[in-house]
Amino acid sequence: MTKAPTILQVVPWLDSGGVERGTVDIAAAIIQAGGRALVAGEAGRLVPQLHALGGELLPLTGRSKNPYVILHSNAKALEAMIHEHKVDLVHARSRAPAWSALIAARRTGVPFVTTYHGAYSQKGRIKAFYNSVMAKGDVVIANSHYTADLIASRRPEAKKRIVTIHRGVDMSAFDPAVVSADRVNQLRSQWGVDDRPVIILPSRLTRWKGQSFILPVVGALKQQGMAFQLVLIGDDQGRESYMAELDALIAQYDLHDCVKRVGHCSDMAAAYTVSDLVIVPSQDAETFGRSAAEALAMGKITLVGDLGAQPEVAAPPSGVSAEGWIAKVIRHDDSDGWQKAIASALAQDKGIIANSAPLARQHVEAHFSLDSMGHDTLAIYDGLIGSCLAEDK
Repeated sequence: MTKAPTILQVVPWLDSGGVERGTVDIAAAIIQAGGRALVAGEAGRLVPQLHALGGELLPLTGRSKNPYVILHSNAKALEAMIHEHKVDLVHARSRAPAWSALIAARRTGVPFVTTYHGAYSQKGRIKAFYNSVMAKGDVVIANSHYTADLIASRRPEAKKRIVTIHRGVDMSAFDPAVVSADRVNQLRSQWGVDDRPVIILPSRLTRWKGQSFILPVVGALKQQGMAFQLVLIGDDQGRESYMAELDALIAQYDLHDCVKRVGHCSDMAAAYTVSDLVIVPSQDAETFGRSAAEALAMGKITLVGDLGAQPEVAAPPSGVSAEGWIAKVIRHDDSDGWQKAIASALAQDKGIIANSAPLARQHVEAHFSLDSMGHDTLAIYDGLIGSCLAEDK
C-alpha cells in the first residue's frame, strides 16, 4: 500500500469508558504513524480529545439496539462512510454497531477487525448469537489472556484468529513525576478529603463493580476504630435505585464522614496520587484490569478481586514474591479477607512502598503500556491491508 491508510473504528458513543478510551488511544497511534483515524458513533466526552489529536468523528446512532437501525440504517450509513472516505479497514468495538460494521465491511470488501472488550452474558441462544459478532473479525483482538480463552471456549471456530493485545496505560500521563502539587491539592479540595488515609475505588457505579459489597467491609473497619476515607469514583449512569442502596448502606454503617461519591474524575493520575490505596473489588469477571494497571504505574498499593483478568494484571513479575509485591489478589466475595487486606495495606511501611513503586512501574511499562498496545494493533492492520503503520519511522 502506497497511500496513508484510513482506519474506521466503530463504537456506540465516544464517552468515558474503557472502550472509548481505547478507541481514542488507537486513533492517536494511527495518526502518529501517518494514517487517518475516523470514529463512527455518537458524540460524548472524548470527542474534543479525538479532534485535538487530528481524528474525526462521523455521526452514527451507535447506541441503538433497534434491529432495523442496526441491520439496515446503520449498516447503510457505514457503507456510505467507507465509500466516501475510502476506508481501508473497519475496526468494531461493541456488539450492536459491530453487526452494522460487519455488514458494511462485507458489502464493500474491506477487512473487518473486532476487539472483544467484555465477558458478555451468554444466557440463551439469542444472546449467544448476538455476542457472536465479536468473534467474526478477520482478526479478533482479545484484551487479555482471560478474554482470549473465553472467546475460544465460546467460538472454537475463531481460535486461530484470536490475538491477545492487553489494554494499554499511557505511561506519560500516569507518571507520578508529572502530577503537580496544584493538581493534587485541587482534587483534594474538590473531594473534601482530610489527612486520614484515602482509599479510592475507581469504577462506574454498578453493582458488579463491588461498591455495595465493600461498604459493609469498610463499615466493619470503622467499628474497629480504623481511620480512613473511601472515595467512590465513577458515573452512576442513571442507576437511581443502586444509588439509593449505596446511600442506605452508608447510613446503616454510619459512614457519612468517611465515604464520598464524587462522580466522574477527569484527572485520574491526580486521583491515584491523592490515594494511599486503590481497591477494585469487582464481583464479576473483568476482561482486563485498567484501574489496577494504572494504579501500579503510579506505584500504589492495589487490591483486586480474583475473577477474570485482574489476577493477570496484578500478578508479581518473575523473581518477585507475592509477599514483596504491592498488588494483592483477594477472593472477590471474602469480606473478612478484604477487611484484613485493607487494614494490612494501610499499615504498610511507607519506605517499603516507595522501594517497590519503581518495580511496579517497570512491570506495567513492559506488559501493559499504551505504546505496546498501539504498536501491536497497528501491526494487525498492516498484516490485513499491507500498510506500514507499525514500522519505526
